[in-house]
Amino acid sequence: MIFDNIIGPHRPVTWVFEFWPILLSSFIGSLVATWLCKKIAVRFGIVDRPDALVKTHREPIAYLGGIGMLIGLTVGILAGIGLLRSEESFGTAVKWLLGILGGGAVACIIGLADDIFDLKPSRKILGQVAAAVALLLVGIVPNLRSITNFFGWPLPHNLEIILQVMIVIFFVLGAANSLNLLDGLDGLCAGVTAIITVAMLLLAVHLATWGASEVGDPVRIIICLGLVGCVCGFLPFNRYPAKIFMGDAGSMLLGFTAAALMILLAEGIPRWWMASIVVFGLPILDTAVALVRRLINRRPLFVSDRGHIYDQMIDRGIPLKKTVAICYAIAGIYAIIGLVMSQIRTRYAAVVHLFVFVISALVVWKKGYLKMEGLRGAVHKKN
Repeated sequence: MIFDNIIGPHRPVTWVFEFWPILLSSFIGSLVATWLCKKIAVRFGIVDRPDALVKTHREPIAYLGGIGMLIGLTVGILAGIGLLRSEESFGTAVKWLLGILGGGAVACIIGLADDIFDLKPSRKILGQVAAAVALLLVGIVPNLRSITNFFGWPLPHNLEIILQVMIVIFFVLGAANSLNLLDGLDGLCAGVTAIITVAMLLLAVHLATWGASEVGDPVRIIICLGLVGCVCGFLPFNRYPAKIFMGDAGSMLLGFTAAALMILLAEGIPRWWMASIVVFGLPILDTAVALVRRLINRRPLFVSDRGHIYDQMIDRGIPLKKTVAICYAIAGIYAIIGLVMSQIRTRYAAVVHLFVFVISALVVWKKGYLKMEGLRGAVHKKN
């Protein structure tokens, strides 16, 4: 049967319960830090001001939510390191965890600089590349030979290194910017990230029961629990009506960490990687729709507008809370499909992977989400 191999013989599922302090500490750390960051932001005027175009909130809202989440994630990862002291893979695991934390800090700081000083896009991209380099320096790269061997293709060592570098940078840039684009409604980006991370946690637990990797198994669990905890600690302040925004600092941190998880899931069987990409489906979909819509409507690709999927839902009369709930549901559907994909043969998973994105594209086209009205406006529903 398709689900016979969900639980492997290497570790019991209860093994993950040993890591519960990570979830608790990251949640409390993020909750307290976000509250403090809100006070600091208001005190020093670090706020997001409405502009009646893209930023449609009615009054200035505090920034620095990303810093609160970074603090929560840091507390969680440090707790995880403390729990790993007796593991044989302790040295490599700590190196990986600190590499992810360091890269996340770089991404967060670059995002914060953009929130405050409005950096040029080229400088933001350079900062994101620097964050990706942190993963490369500690050896977090995809296992490309698992794919090339599946097809029987030879892969020279030098070409493998070049491709690994390019893929890591591509995933970091893609995930960081896609979550940045998704951060447009109260609670949307944080909630969707929580759903994505829970799905990746379930996948990580599945792999851990099979002993997929002595280093990767605990690292994936720690990062997932730390990320879920810090996001959930932030959400009470960000749900509608938001009292604080994560800003680019937060969305880039979340995007970078999600990219690191996807790369960590690319160290074995190809379908694990494909499953994680589908789990991340909603941010990918929204980014693809934004770029294609701007391209076919001859609009600047890198100029913000109100034509994202969630913006168009609101412009078509769907209330904000319901729009966010619908997006959560869509993210959940992608997550479930990704988890199911992880349990079938790679060749079938590849077919499902293609099918999911073809169907997504057809739905977007049929619903008219590629249309655009005005430079910054979304298409409006016609009576």
